[in-house]
Amino acid sequence: MGGFFGVASTGLCNADLFYGTDYHSHLGNQRGGLLVHGEKGFIRYIHDIRNAQFRSKFQFDVDELIGNIGIGSISDTGDQPLIVFSHMGTFGIVMVGAVTNLDKLEKSAFRSTRTHFAEMTGDGVNPTEMVASLISMSANYEEGFRLVQERVQGSCSLLLLTREGIYAARDRYGRTPLVIGEKHGMEIRTESWTSDDGFRHERDVQVEKHSYAATFESCAFNNLDYKITKWLGPGEVVKLTPNGIEQVLPPTGPLKICSFLWVYYGYPATSYENVNVEAVRYACGAALARRDAGMELDAVAGIPDSGTAHALGYAMESQLPYKRSFVKYTPTWSRSFIPQDRTTRSMVAKMKLISIPYFIKGKRLLFCEDSIVRGTQLGNTFMRLRQPDYSVKELHVRSACPPILFNCPYLNFTRTKELMEFVARKAIASLEGGDCEANLDEYLDENSERYARMVEWICQELKLDSLKYQKLDDLLDAILTVARLSDNNDLQRECLCTYCWNGKS
Repeated sequence: MGGFFGVASTGLCNADLFYGTDYHSHLGNQRGGLLVHGEKGFIRYIHDIRNAQFRSKFQFDVDELIGNIGIGSISDTGDQPLIVFSHMGTFGIVMVGAVTNLDKLEKSAFRSTRTHFAEMTGDGVNPTEMVASLISMSANYEEGFRLVQERVQGSCSLLLLTREGIYAARDRYGRTPLVIGEKHGMEIRTESWTSDDGFRHERDVQVEKHSYAATFESCAFNNLDYKITKWLGPGEVVKLTPNGIEQVLPPTGPLKICSFLWVYYGYPATSYENVNVEAVRYACGAALARRDAGMELDAVAGIPDSGTAHALGYAMESQLPYKRSFVKYTPTWSRSFIPQDRTTRSMVAKMKLISIPYFIKGKRLLFCEDSIVRGTQLGNTFMRLRQPDYSVKELHVRSACPPILFNCPYLNFTRTKELMEFVARKAIASLEGGDCEANLDEYLDENSERYARMVEWICQELKLDSLKYQKLDDLLDAILTVARLSDNNDLQRECLCTYCWNGKS
């Protein structure tokens, strides 16, 4: 998927841009990029970050990024930021989302024999360049953003950098977040001058510095001392300059933000719509525990990282001890869903988790996992616990979200393209004689016999003693409960996209 960060400041922006972008490293591990504009014009660096962390690739570039306005990107697809020369002037652009009608847009563009695209992602046009092309076709930036919202299917939130400032544009349905912050303080600058006698003099002076920033992950603001001033609405566009924030397009609505952000993708310190990720995960775990009243266990554990918070919520609600039976080796391993080929995904999933036999051997354990997609990595992880070195006594699993049955048409949340890669679809196909679409409505009904058979099939496939999934109502209630406690009364159930679980956006 990916993330972005942008800064417009009265002083240098390079340090905030570097650290703010780095705080999005959990969202992608393919390409990273930084672009600034200052007295020397546009300066850009893009690096491959598949085998190295963002910081290690860009730490020596920061001092060269001399400018007061900049945008940065972490991407799991093609190169970003792009620099585009258009009739409106030169601009830089980064995008988060998924252009699912890219082929259609390509064909439309190629009806003009004078159209060409320079940036490629795999065998096709870079989606960010396609969005830039749509903007360039318009009379001005405002019309360009409208055209993107009208023509792009899927989702598209973007930052567009000009010589004057940054346009921050949220997806028309707000499927991905975009947050604005600001900070005011003092900066030490060195003044130099030549006196009448020809000597060169320097002195450090304190000057006021004002900075305005836009980010995907709100937690990028915390350590950079930005205060959140605005959560952009769906389709809303604002312009950030060193002097302030100006609305360009109002929200269009309706809001359809992805619920899976809270379940899995978001960093614990982040909030979406002012609803904290970690708090929602605790509430999800507590909901699972309430459905499990009376379970006799030695401990509750989480599958790191995002399953940990769900497990802590379960343990607190059930008053059972929490034990770290697995720890994640965080210095080098990224999220295991990101690599494109199955062999690499499996290797990453295995190598990044280190078990602690002391908390496993002979124990009755319940593991909380954020979600179960393909099931192969989870099955391989738990297979080891059945071996003599561990000899787990009982192995129970609770998924913090319902079974994933649909491939998201809005965001690049998984490399899975075929429905039959989902373990829940495999279960249906096995139970229905090879047809993974048969009686689908009944498999979506959490109270039906077919749903129970599907869950039992997955339980046996993963060789578990028991398996339960979160009820969809419980998941949505967890998000909305935290929203109300955070004084967000505008977020309603219909604002939350649940497509991957029930096929309804």
